[in-house]
Amino acid sequence: MGDIKQGSPTGKMRELFCRHTDLAPARTAILLSGEGSNAEAILRYCRAGKRAFSPELVVTDTPRSRAREIAHAAGLPLLLSDIRAFYASSGEESIRLDTPRRRELRRAWSDGLGRELDRYGIELVLFAGFMPMTSLTEKFPCLNVHPGDLTVTAPDGSRPFAGLHYKPVEDALCGGMTYLRSSVILAQPYAGDGKSDMDSGPVIGVSRKIPVEIAPDTPETLSELRAARSGRSPFDRLRRLAESHIRRMKLLGDHVIFSRAAEDFARGRFALDDGGGLLFFDGGAWTPVLSVTYADDGAMPISRETRGREE
Repeated sequence: MGDIKQGSPTGKMRELFCRHTDLAPARTAILLSGEGSNAEAILRYCRAGKRAFSPELVVTDTPRSRAREIAHAAGLPLLLSDIRAFYASSGEESIRLDTPRRRELRRAWSDGLGRELDRYGIELVLFAGFMPMTSLTEKFPCLNVHPGDLTVTAPDGSRPFAGLHYKPVEDALCGGMTYLRSSVILAQPYAGDGKSDMDSGPVIGVSRKIPVEIAPDTPETLSELRAARSGRSPFDRLRRLAESHIRRMKLLGDHVIFSRAAEDFARGRFALDDGGGLLFFDGGAWTPVLSVTYADDGAMPISRETRGREE
């Protein structure tokens, strides 16, 4: 985090990252757990021109990911930090954060991973489909891309489209949302099992609105399907619809916004005001924003008053 400075519309502000340029880019680690399409999109973006962040390392928590292939194609070193093997070596079969012992192991695993990132001089971390919760968020600025519109808030201030895996998209489809969005957040440190802190960071970027297509189903019929589920991994119409929408969101959302939001973040264009509200530097002044929409025609700040409604 940068120092508190004067200059925001409300007085003091705290820059979220020190400013980098294409001549002195932020040394960046890309972390992934699966197929790695977000990582590949980031690497394509960086190959296309000079950027304020420079991928220096590909990291994965599992040998089953495509990280080795992706790192080799990009000419980058690969770091495999196998979380399941780490837990197993301590006699734990599960990597859940549901006991004090397992939470201690997560801290130890994260600390070891952090030391490895230090060896490469990493300054910025991008979670490109990285699944384990990690205390790396206490040590590095970590950006995460999420399949849900995190600018939408409930009356109690919570984010209804937070959560893992299919949950954000299924909640949106059953809730009658007419569009979906990908979001990029500054991931925050977590406590306990992490559930209350999940997807709670500043939303620095969102995608354009991606229309929902569920006909001939309705939100009501999809909600009925979900209520009737009995297994842990259902493969019903709702799940198939969620999968198809997630694929579209990756292509039209994640792959468009993650790199561009990371670029603006690395250039020091985001800050928090003295009330914790997000500020964006648009080239002329610091502006209070809810988030920034990244679309084909450029970056468009969203006013705080919008609160996730139609702009």
